Amino acid sequence: MKTHLFPAALVLTLILCGMPCTSLAADAVHPFIGNWALTIPGGAAGWLGVSEKDGHLQASLLWGGGSVLPVDNVAVDGDQLILKRGHPGTRTDASGKTVKTTVFDVITARASGDTLKLAISQPRPDGKEGKKEEFTGKRTPPLPKAPHLSKVKFGSPIALFNGKDLTGWKLTNPKALCGWSVIDGILTNKVPPHEPGKPHKPYGNLRTEQEFEDFSIHVETRVPKGGNSGVYLRGIYEVQVLDSYGKPLDPHNMGAIYSRICPTAAAEKPAGQWQTLDITLVDRYVTVILNGTTIIDNRPILGCTGGALWSDQFRPGPIYLQGDHTGIEYRSVVIRPVVK
Repeated sequence: MKTHLFPAALVLTLILCGMPCTSLAADAVHPFIGNWALTIPGGAAGWLGVSEKDGHLQASLLWGGGSVLPVDNVAVDGDQLILKRGHPGTRTDASGKTVKTTVFDVITARASGDTLKLAISQPRPDGKEGKKEEFTGKRTPPLPKAPHLSKVKFGSPIALFNGKDLTGWKLTNPKALCGWSVIDGILTNKVPPHEPGKPHKPYGNLRTEQEFEDFSIHVETRVPKGGNSGVYLRGIYEVQVLDSYGKPLDPHNMGAIYSRICPTAAAEKPAGQWQTLDITLVDRYVTVILNGTTIIDNRPILGCTGGALWSDQFRPGPIYLQGDHTGIEYRSVVIRPVVK
């Protein structure tokens, strides 16, 4: 069977320049097109998005933490999808010296209806193929039409933080170090600066014991200089909390759906000031109002973000506050679940 292999950058160049590019056979492509919720090796959440434009395949991947990134190479060989993902790594040169390089993982996938069976092969430092690890994916149903938020009924407000102690909260990982406490009525996370040359200390994220489906939530936060946290909706979508005042618009800035949806306006305040986030999540559509300015207006979320507890977009989940990066403060977390 002929293999169609298109480096992503080459495909983009050919399209922009108006040059012809061999199309993929439709019967080989269609089984893979869509958004796939992945459970990657080790049990972490991932995501794969595959689309077709003018007969050409494109793919983006979320692997556990970090951002959603385009795949370097996409191929279809018979009934198998082949993805090549580059990232910084090391290799051993001819003299035995370890040098920095770009290493490429190879991910293969076969589709059976709405299920993917995948395997990843990660090269060893000597350049030889490493062992393969198998994992799975499930197709996410298409998005519904955007909800009419004026017609959505929200229930009575529930204060998730009582201003006194951590009642109703627990670490997402019970084995992590806890930097969270309540100081003068403020939910405070203290994480000491990383000491160069020493192992990173795994401080924990804080989640609600309660779980929710769709809702509107009000959060007040104070971000220190260089601060980095996040408010996870249903445990899978991160609304970024970051000291990004004065920076150009970016999908990693304050109020963004991390690496997925970029704010349309820069409404953050300087570090050290209290800020408000009013967030609505309904039918996989999100609205974010930062300090009174709508910066994301009823936009669809295609899949989970880095650090998600799981990849299932239909499973109820907690609100969780990211605490493994830097110190952060919260003084109000009030939620109004959707009444069905």
